[in-house]
Amino acid sequence: MGKRDVQKILFLIFFGSVCFLFIMEGRGSAVNTPATSRPVTRRSKSYGRSCVEAPSYFWQTPGHLTVLKIPTSREAAKSQIITNKVDPEHIALLVKNEWKLSYVTPLYRFRHTELKSYSKHLSAFIIAEKHQGVAVEVGFEAGFKVTFTSVLGLAETSEDAETVFIQIQSKPVFAAAADAPKVVWRGWLTCVNGDPEYLRALPPDFVSLPLFCTSGPESLTTLVKSWFERAFDCNFGSLALNSTTLNWLAALWTGCHPTCNIRYLKLSWSLPSQPPLDVSYTVNPQDAWELWNSIHPEESTDGRIDIKEVQSFMNGLETHFFRHFKIYLSAGMLVKVSTALGSAQLDGKIKIGNSDYITTLLTMLTECALLKMLT
Repeated sequence: MGKRDVQKILFLIFFGSVCFLFIMEGRGSAVNTPATSRPVTRRSKSYGRSCVEAPSYFWQTPGHLTVLKIPTSREAAKSQIITNKVDPEHIALLVKNEWKLSYVTPLYRFRHTELKSYSKHLSAFIIAEKHQGVAVEVGFEAGFKVTFTSVLGLAETSEDAETVFIQIQSKPVFAAAADAPKVVWRGWLTCVNGDPEYLRALPPDFVSLPLFCTSGPESLTTLVKSWFERAFDCNFGSLALNSTTLNWLAALWTGCHPTCNIRYLKLSWSLPSQPPLDVSYTVNPQDAWELWNSIHPEESTDGRIDIKEVQSFMNGLETHFFRHFKIYLSAGMLVKVSTALGSAQLDGKIKIGNSDYITTLLTMLTECALLKMLT
């Protein structure tokens, strides 16, 4: 294992209604042991799909040739009581947890009517892999119960496929026989307001659920992805966000403040200084909204937000910061944005804090997943 010496100096500064937290890191020398490269052998057993079935050749289909454009404007976030169309118990599974994002290519011959069968196949696959010596999770027995559930109502268009939620349960080694299994892993695949041209271009045998959110041990995430790749001829990749996406979320969430108190707007930057400087910038929500309203008036009739307005909003926040601390935040990288409505990080981690605005967040993340998948 590598070793790292880290020194941190924290400065907490209050100015009016704005709180600033500076974290300065001084890193000493580090000696890292190179990771050993191990070849991965793929066994032929399919656990749910015939191992002699012909490959799909998705990358030769018209769906792959569709060009997605990065939007320069989008609708303002609108509140909707999502529990009017989605089971509240299902929504409760999605909010408050932190999710790690991935993208996934279209699933070949995936059927929402076969979820019970998929539950059995994935459970058998995990148990078989553990018997083969694959590390699953210390402290849990070989018995795993997998449940696939269709989350109806999150789809916004006729082209969107319904969300699928996956839950894995297991018992601790020393649990009593009467003890209920514990949830050890959760994940879900979704598509909300996916690009209609792209979705319509897919062949009938493909289902697009490009956004994959997971919460739990990485070992189980790896096994779940491996099973999906074997069963549905798809591929996964990590989904990191970029600073433009974080800027959009900061503006969209701030615009919600009059109808839903966002409580705070917290932005985190990483600056390329010596030693490295991390800046956490927490703004009073009313101050943030007044700045946003001066750029995009609340009485705006078209209901759309332009990227130039988002850039002006962020420039305003950065200018205010420079006026008092003489630090150019624009020289660094925005790495995290958070409000009471949710949070998003550059490394692809998100948290949903309020279900009333879940559609806005999932629409943007679906867009990110599709764009990443096709690049």
